[in-house]
Amino acid sequence: MTDGFGLDHLPYGVFSPVGGTRRVGVRIGDDVLDLAAATGRPELATPSLNAFMALGPDVWAETRAEARRLLEAGAATVPLRDVELHLPIEVADYVDFYASIHHATNVGRIFRPDGAALLPNWRHLPVGYHGRAGTVVPSGTPIVRPRGQRPAADGPTYGASRRLDIEAELGFVVGVGSQLGTPVPYGAFADHVFGVVGLNDWSARDIQAWEYVPLGPFLGKSFATSVSHWVTPVAALAAAWVELPGQDPEPLPYLGPDLTRGLDIDVEVVLNGEVVSRPPYRTMYWSPAQMLAHLTVNGASLRTGDLYGSGTISGPEPEQRGSLLEIGWGDESAYLADGDEVVLRYSAPGTGGGRIALGEVRGRVQPPGS
Repeated sequence: MTDGFGLDHLPYGVFSPVGGTRRVGVRIGDDVLDLAAATGRPELATPSLNAFMALGPDVWAETRAEARRLLEAGAATVPLRDVELHLPIEVADYVDFYASIHHATNVGRIFRPDGAALLPNWRHLPVGYHGRAGTVVPSGTPIVRPRGQRPAADGPTYGASRRLDIEAELGFVVGVGSQLGTPVPYGAFADHVFGVVGLNDWSARDIQAWEYVPLGPFLGKSFATSVSHWVTPVAALAAAWVELPGQDPEPLPYLGPDLTRGLDIDVEVVLNGEVVSRPPYRTMYWSPAQMLAHLTVNGASLRTGDLYGSGTISGPEPEQRGSLLEIGWGDESAYLADGDEVVLRYSAPGTGGGRIALGEVRGRVQPPGS
């Protein structure tokens, strides 16, 4: 059995057998259990996890326990090599945060060497932006180098991005929505969030640098966001919760300063087969529950299939940086070339005492279209 995908993990995904239709499955080792066939739940005989996720935490727990019982009893499974994997959720909305103080500080020092690394609001709220749900793609989807306006000494030029970058992130998948006008409190995280995915928010740094003032990221981000095929349920991360390093000043009450738990998840950034960085998610400043509370504090509603990203995961050490912008620190050759392949790998403590391996995120850069 493949390490990291045992009975204490059981991540969910969407697969299709050869000549068959898309349906929900659970991964066990190098195999997949057809949950729709095994349980008879109609919500699992669908091309995304959304119908199942909308049923809520009680059904999530019942189904997870049933899947484990079936597998322990020797239920038939299908080898992964014989199926095709798909985007696991129908993405409703996509929001990306900026929750690592080390990443934000590094970026501030690179772009504002003579000014404050962090802007005045950063320690008071989880900074974020709304991305484009329609360009969230599953692991393995080729990434076409984007075109756009780029800054130059004599004014903007148009062409392919010369500073194509990655952002190693963790994504949170909303299962249960909320009512418009009613904020979700930080303590209700487990009532709404179904699970996590690996996430790479590809970034065209030159396009972004020209366009982002005053309204923030747009075309430099919206061309592609890659996520893993497998969604690790929050229940599988019970042993991974840790206290975050600390927040100063104390956040406003709606951000729950008494509930700032993060996740002990290790990330590997692999470029063309070589590990170039190992960012630790446990060093993040803002917690998953705080990001969810801030996302809805103005009354914005949640929908099943909403996805929010942590922002780039970077630790305090140079070998823990989660973007090529930081790894290269001004070196133009550090950015991605056509043909480069990036793989993000994740692992976390499992409830059985070992480690689980979250779904990887893979993408290869292709030349720009015509």
